[in-house]
Amino acid sequence: MKTIGIIGGLGPMATVQYLEMVTKMTDVTRDQEHPRLLLTSIPDTPDRTEFILGKSNESPLPHMVRAGRQLAEMGADFVTIPCVTAQYFYEELVDALPVPVISLCGNVAEDVAAKGIRKVGLLATSGTIESKVLEQEFAKAGVEAMVPEAAEQELVMTVIYDQIKKGTSVNWNMVNQVRDSLLDRGAEKLILGCTELSLLKKEKELGSQYVDVLEVLAQKTVLASGAALLKEYVEIVR
Repeated sequence: MKTIGIIGGLGPMATVQYLEMVTKMTDVTRDQEHPRLLLTSIPDTPDRTEFILGKSNESPLPHMVRAGRQLAEMGADFVTIPCVTAQYFYEELVDALPVPVISLCGNVAEDVAAKGIRKVGLLATSGTIESKVLEQEFAKAGVEAMVPEAAEQELVMTVIYDQIKKGTSVNWNMVNQVRDSLLDRGAEKLILGCTELSLLKKEKELGSQYVDVLEVLAQKTVLASGAALLKEYVEIVR
């Protein structure tokens, strides 16, 4: 069984959620059957969105490369990063690290396309939207990806940065406003395209209209390790 290496802390609570998902999804009968997992949490990494939007000159890439190399030296067979905005640096990380890096965005797009879905709405950070890392992968898979209007994107950023990241209650009116707008424009599914948006499910049931990228990454992580998935998690894109 392969050892999982995780570059975490981007952000911290999303990493905790991801670890819980990977553990819960693995089909085991005892502790010793779980895959070995190595984690380095680097919350002091410069903000990915600020760098992508040109609001900061401090690149997060060196921090992630250093963390990935440390994981490889410790014995990780592959690396995952439970942060969508960080996927902006995916190709550079692949080139810099001595072990494979799971493509979060590519796997999400492939899973959605495999379900016959052809139009989705994206809820993500402005860095992810501006960089088009998700849109490009969906386009390759033959799926049209719509983004919120400017005012709606501000609501998404408020939910992520001013509510989830700060550990305060989520304003569901904001979430629902963006949801309704994207559905009215023809979205078949809504992509929780920021791993911290997965934490919305801690507060309430979201329903089958949402696809959680963190769930997809957790599923792919378990399979990449050589472990088996519990039956209820084999099909997580509904």
